[in-house]
Amino acid sequence: MSEWRLLLTRSREDSLAVAELLHAAGVATSCLPLLELEPVVLEAAAGLTPPTVHWFTVGEATGRILTARGLQATWPADGDDSEALLALPALHQALAGVRPRVLIVRGVGGRELLAERLAGQGASVDYLELYRRCLPHYSDTALAERVIGERLNGLVVSSGQGLEHLQRLAGADWPRLSRMPLFVPSPRVAQQAREAGARQVVECRGASAAALLAAVQRTAVPALTGH
Repeated sequence: MSEWRLLLTRSREDSLAVAELLHAAGVATSCLPLLELEPVVLEAAAGLTPPTVHWFTVGEATGRILTARGLQATWPADGDDSEALLALPALHQALAGVRPRVLIVRGVGGRELLAERLAGQGASVDYLELYRRCLPHYSDTALAERVIGERLNGLVVSSGQGLEHLQRLAGADWPRLSRMPLFVPSPRVAQQAREAGARQVVECRGASAAALLAAVQRTAVPALTGH
């Protein structure tokens, strides 16, 4: 049995799937979702018929949905973030035209790194924003009470916006919580966390449950300190 007790902050549905894998490995978890998806109202004709072009997705789950609908989709075998997607040879081959055009389907303000890198390679980038990520309503003390009450010793975020919401909910408690190990999915979010003052940042090399478990298993459990 592992001594890790982690706070999962993805949506409740996603956290349940992650918790199942972690629990099987003896890792205790608690769920406090920090990202709530709110649909964006589209224009009547927007986004109704997916174009039959080559689709690239960050994660396998989205890719499987597209292929099940008869679309050609490719995703990274190793990693599930923008960096892994940008490393795909197939993506670079698809962009090997004159002024290629790319549509990024995203949440509001998401995938900026992907857009910047593609534009830097000469692509014309447009967006179709389908949702925005909001912080669910919690009391000002909800995060601290959860960490203390369940004696948690690690925090997990799945994106830069998840980290921003963690800080916002922590409020005045952030200096204390920033000393806890913080598991993040990518170098970009790791840098963001360090700039925010996080003391022990663990990069998981992906946002999947398997990537998180691997990171947890190679990271020493912190010595118990008073909360």
